[in-house]
Parts: sequence; structure tokens; C-alpha cells
Amino acid sequence: MHLEGRLADRDSWTADRCSVDRALSVIGTRTAMLVLREAAYGAHRFDEFARRVGVTDAVMAARLRQLTDDGLLRREPYREPGQRTRFEYHLTDMGRDVLPALLALMQWGDRYLTGEDGPPLRVTHMDCGAPVTAKVTCARGHEVPSDEISVRRSPRRVTPDATP
Repeated sequence: MHLEGRLADRDSWTADRCSVDRALSVIGTRTAMLVLREAAYGAHRFDEFARRVGVTDAVMAARLRQLTDDGLLRREPYREPGQRTRFEYHLTDMGRDVLPALLALMQWGDRYLTGEDGPPLRVTHMDCGAPVTAKVTCARGHEVPSDEISVRRSPRRVTPDATP
């Protein structure tokens, strides 16, 4: 990546308000990412999440509450006959938009962290069967290698001393 303009002088600014930092404050825990993975795989109920993620009920309750409060999941009530009302959790648009990051992490793990048996899962396009991959592209559809990425301040910044 190439930093441009005022960003080129790395000592003249801090990244304390960057979007990566903000995103990690919401989804930066292992548990949060695994809950989002399970929701993407179709889990909806508390017990499913707790069992499949492998955490205590208290940890799962806190994580589901956080992801709901942050807008990545929405709660929908359901009631089994003779039981009290409980809640299912479903991805919101905001939660579904994390999917490329999840796929990128999976792809990275498959490439660098799998053993001799290879990747545990195969992700494909249901329509044609081709592998699904996460790639960095520009808005015109070109795949962009990291050494061709330019980073500059957004023109929407209104305060001259705001950090990038």
C-alpha cells in the first residue's frame, strides 16, 4: 500500500479513528467472528451458537447481546408449545456485509494454516460450482495487488486536524 498526501508522513498523524479500529471494536473478538460464521451457516438459536462456538452460556449471552446492540444481528421471538418465549438471532444487512471478511479469513487460514489434509471446507458458487474467493478489486472490477493500492484522506473530512 502507498500512503499519499499528508498520510505519507506517518509521524504526522495517528490512526486512532480508522475504520479498521472501529470495525474491530465491534467484531474483533474470536467469539464474535465465530458467532457471525455460525449465523452465516444458518444457526439461529442460542443453544446452537453456544454448542457450535464452544463457549459458556454467559459468554454466548454477552456476545449475542453485543452483536444485537451493534446491529449485526436482530432478535426474533419464537415460542415452542408449552415453553416460554425465546429468541432467534438472524443476520442483518450489516451482519451479512461481514461475509467477505469471513471468507477472506477462511481463505487465508486455508492457505497458511491447514495441515496435510488440506482445507476442511470447500466454498463454491451454488449456480456453477466454481470456488468462491475473496479478492481485492477496484470499483471497475480490476483485481488490485497490494502494491497498487493507494491510501489517501477522504475528501469528506470536514475538520482540517481530523486524523485519518
